[in-house]
Amino acid sequence: MTAPNAAPAAAAPHFGGNPVHLRLLALAPELAAEVMARLLDRLPAYHALPPEQLRGEIVRQVERGIRAFVEVMRTGRLPGEDELDRIRESSARRADEGVPLESVVGAYHLGAQLCAARMLAEAEPADLPDVATAQDRLLGYLRVVSCAVAAGYVRERQTALGEEQVSRQALLSRLLEGGDPRAAADRAGIRLPARYLVLSLAIGPHPDEDRPGVNRSVVARRKLRRLRAELERRTEGVPLAALAADGGPVLLPDDSPGPGPDRDALAALVDRLARACGAELVAGAASAAPAEVAAAVRLATEVRRVAEATGRGPGAHLLDDVLLEYQLSRPGPARDALAALLTPLTGRPELLDTLRAFLACGLDRRRTAARLQVHPNTVDYRLRRAADLTALDAVRGPDLLTLRAALAAHDTAAL
Repeated sequence: MTAPNAAPAAAAPHFGGNPVHLRLLALAPELAAEVMARLLDRLPAYHALPPEQLRGEIVRQVERGIRAFVEVMRTGRLPGEDELDRIRESSARRADEGVPLESVVGAYHLGAQLCAARMLAEAEPADLPDVATAQDRLLGYLRVVSCAVAAGYVRERQTALGEEQVSRQALLSRLLEGGDPRAAADRAGIRLPARYLVLSLAIGPHPDEDRPGVNRSVVARRKLRRLRAELERRTEGVPLAALAADGGPVLLPDDSPGPGPDRDALAALVDRLARACGAELVAGAASAAPAEVAAAVRLATEVRRVAEATGRGPGAHLLDDVLLEYQLSRPGPARDALAALLTPLTGRPELLDTLRAFLACGLDRRRTAARLQVHPNTVDYRLRRAADLTALDAVRGPDLLTLRAALAAHDTAAL
């Protein structure tokens, strides 16, 4: 069966008066042995295949490849669909065995290169037109064969990745639901770590998402793709994530000896993820054994929401960072009473912002003014006005703790 658009058979090129295809056919056994030797020498990925397979299937593929090349030299017709299907199937098997695509394509190019070297060794100056014909047929052969190899390889990898993704998502769902995840991990072929570092991510918009005329969904997908790629690069083991454009949970395997997350390493990781995706990240973090991941996700999500509500800003946040605010975010009469202390400031966001900044800046009015980009006298005025309205003076020691708790209760009341 020939290729659909194959040209009619043309004269075979001759070098030194001899048909090239007959010379190659006579050398086929020797060429096959040389190709196998070079294959193992130049493409180390093939060393990982079982010796029985190398001596059997791989040798047969090399021999068939040489015969196909000889036929192209003889007729000028490119391999037909039957031969290309065989190449696709062989490439799919290499993909399933984990041989890199560049090694599979390289094997065919190596065989064609050795055949061409043997042909050209016998060419004479008068054979230049036939050399051009042989070169044209060589390039045509490599073109269609390379496309067939890539198609078979990619098809198999897409199937495998689809199955792998399904099994990983099943494991993630089991972890998020709670219970014993071991069976799901076995089906996914994943070793469960001692614990997971659990992140609850809020992903801000990429600058291009707000640019007029730009497709927001495309920008969001690119943002997530870069974030996932960075997670893969920075994680030992298999990260699991359920991310949308605005965030979601991420589980990172953690076999480190410490009892909990390394704060510096966590901050550096979140910073790298933010730079990779080009958007601000707010991350709540917790650590848990696999069977306790569901509770850790809930905790990390609450920590993140408290951090966002209290203006902690982008970066990684642990429970220790928001202990007071977290506790005061729990419903109850005490929280409601504390939040009510700031009711007189309703409709005066500039006063609330000044109180938050003043506390965050360690009661330093000049730092507060710089943060708010106002004059220090404006800070003084706003603090006095807030004290007049609430009877809580931020510069008076006895009121300071109450005011801090009231702000925490106010900011987290909607959670």
